[in-house]
Amino acid sequence: MRLQLGYVPLCDAAPLIAAHELGFARAEGLELDLSAEPSWATLRDRLALGHLDGAHMLAPLALASRLALSGPPSDLIVPMQLSANGNAITLSRALWEAMRPESEALAEVARAFARVAAERRAAGRPLTLGTVHPFSCHSYQLRLFAEAGELDPSAFRTVVVPPQHSVEALARGLVDGYCAGAPWNDVAVAAGHGRIAALGCELAPDAPEKVLAVSKRLDGATLPLVRAIARSGSWCADPANRTELAHRLARRNYLNLDAELIGRAFAGDVILDAFGASRPVPSHLRLGTPVQEPRMKDAHWLVSQMRAARQIPHESGAAAEVASIYRPDIYSAAGIS
Repeated sequence: MRLQLGYVPLCDAAPLIAAHELGFARAEGLELDLSAEPSWATLRDRLALGHLDGAHMLAPLALASRLALSGPPSDLIVPMQLSANGNAITLSRALWEAMRPESEALAEVARAFARVAAERRAAGRPLTLGTVHPFSCHSYQLRLFAEAGELDPSAFRTVVVPPQHSVEALARGLVDGYCAGAPWNDVAVAAGHGRIAALGCELAPDAPEKVLAVSKRLDGATLPLVRAIARSGSWCADPANRTELAHRLARRNYLNLDAELIGRAFAGDVILDAFGASRPVPSHLRLGTPVQEPRMKDAHWLVSQMRAARQIPHESGAAAEVASIYRPDIYSAAGIS
């Protein structure tokens, strides 16, 4: 059976790409056609309208799409999670130099950011930060970063920038910083355009990041697809496969980047600036069996973040509806070992 799957060029699309590249899908009787999408909104619409059978998707956007909060009406379900963590907030070098935090501690960096953001707002020149989509953990982590510095998030502007365009937006001065997934923070650092200020795994540890979202119409193809991508995800998570994985993701038809830059996302050490400052963060991006089951507590956490962001009212029944979207029963039925 041939399936059309969409993804946005990011390191956490690895389970889909490796499932195709390494034969995990073929072993389940599936042929995958992978489609790199220009933005999360485009991916959302193509999945909802039936142009895609499934996709690598932002966990909050999957819920928002099915709950009719974003884009066309959708019949999608989430039978597995692809990744946890992986995001970072990267700021321009000029902004970082204006902040001059007393240490690398998250609270110190957040307070320094809050001070500059308040100054800029008072001067009538509020900071502008990029996020990949309103319904994303990136947006929620920007809010959590502001709150860690006791700053009202309304003190700065947020604009949507697809992750693969975030470095260019920073370099051109269109944004003062952004929150994006790997490898786009590493790309900005390596090019000398930005400085990683905070990591998503510190702001919201083990936040559900990307999921496999599929149309309900797949029916019998769902279980073999879950098995293929789960086995692929386990292969991707094995440190012994790190070099091969980075080189496959680096290919022109996938991320089209230097393999060494891509490899940083899986290395466990985060390089923070162009001068090589780094620190060990083994949980920066998590793939594989420990994160693959779609857990209801994660879905409810996402709903709580939507409420905090005022994307849904507190009296909304969304929390009760997520049981029809997050499907751990399907993941269990796939018999992942």
